[in-house]
Amino acid sequence: MPFEVKDIMGRVAIAVLKEASFAEIVDAMERFAVGAVAVIDADRRPVGVVSEDDLLLKEADPVRNSLSIFESRRRQWEHQKAAGVTAAQLMTSPAITVTPGTSVRDAARLMHAKRIKQLPVTDMNTGRIVGTLHQRDVLRVFTRPVEELAADIRAVLPNPAAFTVDIHQGVVTISGVVEWKSQALALTEQIRLIEGVVDVRSEVAFDKDDLLIAPSGM
Repeated sequence: MPFEVKDIMGRVAIAVLKEASFAEIVDAMERFAVGAVAVIDADRRPVGVVSEDDLLLKEADPVRNSLSIFESRRRQWEHQKAAGVTAAQLMTSPAITVTPGTSVRDAARLMHAKRIKQLPVTDMNTGRIVGTLHQRDVLRVFTRPVEELAADIRAVLPNPAAFTVDIHQGVVTISGVVEWKSQALALTEQIRLIEGVVDVRSEVAFDKDDLLIAPSGM
């Protein structure tokens, strides 16, 4: 069964209010040893995120109060951020969030696509923050006990006794025989989708190639 965010997320909501000062944001990052914090409104709903990169603009941007119409929109935005003193002024908005029911695989794809290392987790009904998903939480899926992985793999095999499965550091090597080539390929993909599988090396043989395309004119 696919892992969901609720299975691995941290139950601590790492967040600050919109009115939080620069110093309070830094303090929260240091206290929880994180590189970003969610910014929430009075109802505990995430409205943005302040990252270390946002805070570093204070030092990296020497021109904080002299906006120019000749600068790009992004540069003007960076100047305004560098001049900010509260979470609402410093944050990147909107906040990118997941819910407890989001699959870990989808959360991992989101982290990779957005290049972020943590996500606020929000209640699907209220929108309020209920926890935080860290990149290290997602990576922990790949350290599942071998016995758990083997059980999940056996569950997708049409006849477990007809296959040999070897697991080493998350890499699954499977051998056996099926009737059709398409079955061998489908089985490989099913195993690859199991949470914690790093890769699949298929040695599954087949009796008939149902994917062979006959040359035209025959």
